[in-house]
Amino acid sequence: MRRTVSGPAPAAALPGSSIRVALTSFLACILTTTGALGADWDVATLFDRLAKERPAHAQFRERKYLSLLTAPVESSGELAFTPPDRLEKRTISPKPETVIIDRGQIILERGGRKQVLELAENPGIAVLVESIRTTLAGDLASLSRAYSVRLDGDASTWRLVLRPRDASLTSLVERIEIGGVEAQVRTVEIFQADGDRSMMTISSATAR
Repeated sequence: MRRTVSGPAPAAALPGSSIRVALTSFLACILTTTGALGADWDVATLFDRLAKERPAHAQFRERKYLSLLTAPVESSGELAFTPPDRLEKRTISPKPETVIIDRGQIILERGGRKQVLELAENPGIAVLVESIRTTLAGDLASLSRAYSVRLDGDASTWRLVLRPRDASLTSLVERIEIGGVEAQVRTVEIFQADGDRSMMTISSATAR
């Protein structure tokens, strides 16, 4: 029987589900773009803008809603994306944690410990990583091979909905919803297959 508890999430070892939770919240972090989208705004225009972006960093606040907890787990810190393939999430509060995806590796640092995963040895995670990186890089063709892509709303208030096509991904993520205004991403919401979800709010993004 599943037991409900309250309070902060218990510490977990780096391998396994803890890495997946960190990656799921991190990999969905789309950074803010600059400039106004034109009148002919559509998904192709949005991805064209993403492809033209300079490296950027931003602040984030995140809430994770976990089935084992009665209250959400909150965190905050900094995000960075350096095209075409380096992603960084540095959590400052409540505890320092760093997740870096650089080329073919995932590096997780927490509590003085460091874990390195090779994407080539983790094909399920690799497909997820590459799908998010192709979004950040503005590569709609590559993203569409792994996810169905739907864009709702208009330039003033839009929502991008990604659903994995591969069964190996649907066991991890049910969908990713990215909300924004004009050319700025404001929210990233991850719906996991097990019912847990996370909501990230992004602000103060600037080019580096």
